[in-house]
Amino acid sequence: MAEFHDFNFKLVVVDELMYRRKTLTPAFDLDERMQARGIDIPAVYVLENELDEDVLDESRAYFEALEISEELLAGVDSLCFDAGLEIYRHCAPAWDGEDGLFDVRSLDDLALLPGLKRVVAVDDGTLAAPGKWEILAARGISGR
Repeated sequence: MAEFHDFNFKLVVVDELMYRRKTLTPAFDLDERMQARGIDIPAVYVLENELDEDVLDESRAYFEALEISEELLAGVDSLCFDAGLEIYRHCAPAWDGEDGLFDVRSLDDLALLPGLKRVVAVDDGTLAAPGKWEILAARGISGR
């Protein structure tokens, strides 16, 4: 199984496979997990416990341990770096997108995605790696 070096890069890949394509299953559902613990609204719980600036331990542990097959990784042909990705709600349900909590600062894990052809990085998104456009272009990956 592939080993990611940048947790935030892994989250972007998991978002693509789990929440967009629905090929990485079962989908992690923070609401369901927290409801099982008697917590009705995760965002309220997070705010009341001053956890809004962190990835919840439960989510981090799940996604760090999550194994993704090389076959699934090879099928990833595009990625979107956007502060509004679904996965972020399952990691930090009260995150406002205004800080660098989910910034991807390294593109070393591109080697795990041999089929990647296109990257979309919205303004004020989470792709913060230095020299990102040059690194992508050198690998033949188009981006905007």
